[in-house]
Amino acid sequence: MLDRCKEKIIEVKDFPKPGIGFKDITPLIEDVECFRYLIDSISFWAEKKKAEKIVGIESRGFLFGAPVAYNLGLGMGVVRKQGKLPRETACVKAPNEYAVEYFEMHKDSISPGQRTFIVDDLIATGSSSISAIDLVQEIGGEVTGFAAVVDLAFLNGIEAVKKAHPEVEIFSLISFEE
Repeated sequence: MLDRCKEKIIEVKDFPKPGIGFKDITPLIEDVECFRYLIDSISFWAEKKKAEKIVGIESRGFLFGAPVAYNLGLGMGVVRKQGKLPRETACVKAPNEYAVEYFEMHKDSISPGQRTFIVDDLIATGSSSISAIDLVQEIGGEVTGFAAVVDLAFLNGIEAVKKAHPEVEIFSLISFEE
């Protein structure tokens, strides 16, 4: 099934800017069997990590984080770009491949010491992943794991995350070497 899922991902050249090969994951959620497989796989891993709260990263991380939270009977916190949340937030700088942004979470979305499992669609350079972990930890969550559907292994993002946060285990399902 994993091979079928990988084959569904479409690379779009020069998007969102010249020189970038964007990995379009929307065919994965359009295929019910692939989507179910991915959600079940991430849910299994999050459950093993004894997650108490799922956190999804804007915006495609929500597509995978929400059904994982539902599967496990857990609530879900959201990491959003600055200015999108209405109540008191914590904020961290979140540079990525395209720009310098800021991530925010509601300060009350995670209880102190709560075992938190972060879900995103893709790890590229790892900068967004690192920023999300920093943010959850800043508001008191214990990050027990991080899952991404896709790892762009040629960008060494997982290694960057492990260097910044060696205490956080990382799980990815599909890897691209180039």
